[in-house]
Amino acid sequence: MTEGTPPDISPTEAQSLWHSCLDVLAQEIPEQQFNTWIRPLSASVAADRSKVVVSVANRFKLDWIRAQYATRITVLMEALNGAPVTLELVLAPREGPSRTSPAPRSVQEQVLAELPDLAPPVEVVSPSAPKTRLNPALSFSTLVEGSANRMARAAAMHVAGSLGQLYNPLFIYGGVGLGKTHLVHAIGNHLLADRPQAKVLYIHAEQFVSDVVKAYQRKTFDEFKERYHSLDLLLIDDVQFFANKERTQEEFFNAFEALLARKSHIVLTSDTYPKGLADIHERLVSRFDSGLTVAIEPPELEMRVAILINKAAVEHAVMPEEVAFFVAKNVRSNVRELEGALRKILAYSRFNQKEISIQLAREALKDLLSIQNRQISVENIQKTVADYYKIKVADMYSKKRPASIARPRQIAMFLAKELTQKSLPEIGELFGGRDHTTVLHAVRKIGAERQQNTELNQQLHVLEQTLKG
Repeated sequence: MTEGTPPDISPTEAQSLWHSCLDVLAQEIPEQQFNTWIRPLSASVAADRSKVVVSVANRFKLDWIRAQYATRITVLMEALNGAPVTLELVLAPREGPSRTSPAPRSVQEQVLAELPDLAPPVEVVSPSAPKTRLNPALSFSTLVEGSANRMARAAAMHVAGSLGQLYNPLFIYGGVGLGKTHLVHAIGNHLLADRPQAKVLYIHAEQFVSDVVKAYQRKTFDEFKERYHSLDLLLIDDVQFFANKERTQEEFFNAFEALLARKSHIVLTSDTYPKGLADIHERLVSRFDSGLTVAIEPPELEMRVAILINKAAVEHAVMPEEVAFFVAKNVRSNVRELEGALRKILAYSRFNQKEISIQLAREALKDLLSIQNRQISVENIQKTVADYYKIKVADMYSKKRPASIARPRQIAMFLAKELTQKSLPEIGELFGGRDHTTVLHAVRKIGAERQQNTELNQQLHVLEQTLKG
């Protein structure tokens, strides 16, 4: 054996290089991301370990893995091997339906396997329904979990299982359509499953305002207090609607104190954190902030894909992976918009009696996609980002490199790649004639940081919402 030539390695030993790589990645990458992107991959390792060919299910996943994980996988395998390794990503061959051998588990199958058997949502009428106003279809089992809502979900489950103890009040905040309402209904439904006699009420803040007005008009405050002060669990959505309503805030403060005194639990939602609420009494804000405050973030790509697959399954429809990725990449803002896009696709598919495909999704969502493409330009992105971070638009094209300018510039490049059809060289040209590799570096850097940095993720969500109007 000459120097530099690897010793003979059995196929099993060669394949162990890939398995060792997976073991390390499983420790490095958040569980949901690992299960979505890495676990479904299959790899073939050359006998001398000089080359690893990784098969990927579809083009969307292949592009994403190449951009986000390929470099790390290569570096890791070379470190484990002690010698250079060439990584090749290829599309897995499509297999026709077979009755004899099961297909490899896809992302869709993995997600569905982790979910309980789901029946389509049914309007359930029960004796408690008029009193609780809970939607029985909104439960913890029908809520797709991801890094965007993991902490809020854990806190909600704790409240549902140990009423009146820790996290009282529980204050959940986040943008429109991110799942705050789903969580509060899930708390109520979970509690009633354990304690059917519990007094639970879900209301929107506007309904509380209306009830206060009626109590004043009809002089029925004894009934009002009997209703609100005797609850075991009060779930109230969008407390920002209490702004500038003096009487309502006074009565809610009284109800709040009465419920805490009897060790009842209060769960509140809002579009902003307690101290960010405008025109609400300081003593009420301090009560909101006295328990646990948790945020729900915009869902990351993997979570959006899982939501689409889950929702389609509930509708007894099959959402192909590549279609789910296509929709998830084009509908980024919130769960509500995702559900709306899915409904359009399902209706279009059923009306035209066509199978769901990327082309069908393009046709069903053409209005949404055309509005996005028409409204969002690189110039508009540059101006919006510059305004947000309080720098000059000219700084987007300049050669200045201080962090206060370079960071917003990278964010603008990332958004330009995400929200427009421009190529990397075209984007680079619009940012002062920069090389496409500079743009690629910015896109990868901001994309990776978004997965880990909650504050950056929230800032990007605000910018995306602003740009989409």
